[in-house]
Amino acid sequence: MDYKSYIAKNLSIDGVSEQEVYDLIALPPDNSMGDFALPCFKFAKVLRKSPVVIAEELSKSFPIGDVIVKVIAVNGYLNFTVNRNARAKKVLESVLSEGDNYGSSTVGNGKTICIDYSSINVAKPFHIGHLSTTVIGGALYKIYKKLGYNVVGINHLGDYGTQFGKLIYAYKAWGNREEVEKGRVKELMRLYVKYHDEAEKNPSLDDKAREYFKLIENGDKECNELFKWFKDLTLIDVERVYKQLGVTFDSYAGESFFNDKMAPVIDELSQKGLLKESDGAKIVDLESYDMPPCLILRSDGASLYATRDLAAAIYRKNTYDFDKCLYVVAYQQTYTSSSFSKC
Repeated sequence: MDYKSYIAKNLSIDGVSEQEVYDLIALPPDNSMGDFALPCFKFAKVLRKSPVVIAEELSKSFPIGDVIVKVIAVNGYLNFTVNRNARAKKVLESVLSEGDNYGSSTVGNGKTICIDYSSINVAKPFHIGHLSTTVIGGALYKIYKKLGYNVVGINHLGDYGTQFGKLIYAYKAWGNREEVEKGRVKELMRLYVKYHDEAEKNPSLDDKAREYFKLIENGDKECNELFKWFKDLTLIDVERVYKQLGVTFDSYAGESFFNDKMAPVIDELSQKGLLKESDGAKIVDLESYDMPPCLILRSDGASLYATRDLAAAIYRKNTYDFDKCLYVVAYQQTYTSSSFSKC
C-alpha cells in the first residue's frame, strides 16, 4: 500500500490539494515519532491558523482504523503510525501466494541499467574486499530485473598494467604450465611474489617486466596468449565463488578491453578545451566542482585508470544506450564512484 497516498486522500484541508499534501509527507527522523509526518506550517497562511492548532484539529478528524492506528500532533507536525502487523501479514501472504513472481513490476519499462560490480583483479584470488561489492551489485541486478529493467551486469576486470609484464617474466623464468594449470591463481600468485623477491635483489628485472607489458600492448602473439590464459584461469577459480553467491555477469570487459578505445576520448577532451597541461601531464581541471584534477595522461604519455574508465563509460553508452550506469565500489574507492544518467 502507498501510505502517503492513503494519508493525503483522507486529509481534508480547505484550499490545499491532495497532491500538495502528498508532496509534504515525509519520514520522521526517529521511529518513535511514527512512520510518517506531515508538517503543517505551509497551511497556516491558507487556513489563518497556527501550525500547532492545524495539526491538533487534523489529528482529531483523521480516521483511525486498520491502516493508520495512531495520529498525534506534535509542535505543528502531524505524526502517523501505520498498522505494521497487518502490513507484515499482507506482505507475507503475497510472498507465499506469488512465489518467484513476488516483486515483479513493469516500472522499468524496458529501460537499460548497467551495473559495474565485483571488478576482481586477474591473477589474484577473490578476497573479502570484493565480497560487499559483489553481493550488493548482484542484489541490485536482481532487483532491477524484477522491476522490468533490461539489466547489464559488468565485471570490469582489473587486467591492465605492468604487473602482467612481471607475471609473464616470472612464468617464463620459473613457471611450469602443468603446475599453473593445477594451482591456477594460487600458483600465479606464488610466481608473482617470487618475482618481487627477485626484483629486490635485481632491480633490472623491472625493465624486463615493462618490456613484456609493452609487448602485450603491441599485440605480441605469445604474450597475449599467456595474458589470456591467466585471465581464463582466474575466471575458472572465481566462478566457483560466484556460483555459491548466486551472482552472474553479462560482460567481463576489463581495463585491457578499452586499450584501443582511449584515443578518441582524449581527442574529444582536447577538442572541447577540457584537457590542460600540468607539469607535463594532461589533466581535466575540476576545481569549480570542488574536486581534485582528473589525471588523464601522465607526463610520459601513459594512460591511467581514469582514462580507461571514461572510455568504458562512453563505450557502454554507445553499446547499451543505458538509462543509468551504476558503479558499486568499496568505500575506499568512493572517489571513482559515479552515475551516468541518460543524456
